[in-house]
Amino acid sequence: MQLALDRKAIFGNLRGDIMGGVTAGVVALPLALAFGEASGAGPIAGLWGAIFVGFFAALFGGTGAQVSGPTGPMVVVFAGIYATLADNPALVFTAVMLAGALQILMGVLKLGQYIRLVPYPVVSGFMSGIGVIIIALQVSRLFGHEPEGGGTIPALSAIPGAVIAPVWSALIVGVISLAIVFRWPKAWGKYIPGALAALVIGTLTSLV
Repeated sequence: MQLALDRKAIFGNLRGDIMGGVTAGVVALPLALAFGEASGAGPIAGLWGAIFVGFFAALFGGTGAQVSGPTGPMVVVFAGIYATLADNPALVFTAVMLAGALQILMGVLKLGQYIRLVPYPVVSGFMSGIGVIIIALQVSRLFGHEPEGGGTIPALSAIPGAVIAPVWSALIVGVISLAIVFRWPKAWGKYIPGALAALVIGTLTSLV
């Protein structure tokens, strides 16, 4: 009886589960590539990160229905680690695995419930700061320049020079991609997310 119930729970909505997985993958693809690039490790690293986090979330997650992937706050944290330890990939890998082990441990101990005790202004300010840092890390790249060194301060210092001497081809592709993301019709977004459309069209534009 229990086996039959388990089979029904797993395979009862197989079509919906497959469509949900495909939809989540389509949405996560451009974000994973962007977060990988923002972290400094490169878009391929972001893609692999999105793939493996899905496996680990399925193994250690606390719910049967979830969508997991790279997030903005971890991008900023990893960017600092990667900038400091870029010459030693083994240490970078160790840091990532330790962070994952700590998260699993906190989940087992049910420490996540205490996040409710953190005041909303603290959470809001933290997330807003993360957003500002991610934008600062990418402004120079929008104008076609790679900031020297790692971290937020070098990235901010590189912005004036990048704005003064832009690489026009990179800037045009960036502006087109941003326009697609923000102006993509909502009706079309039901079938193709704006971020994915920007990724495809921006890539094709860069090849012209």
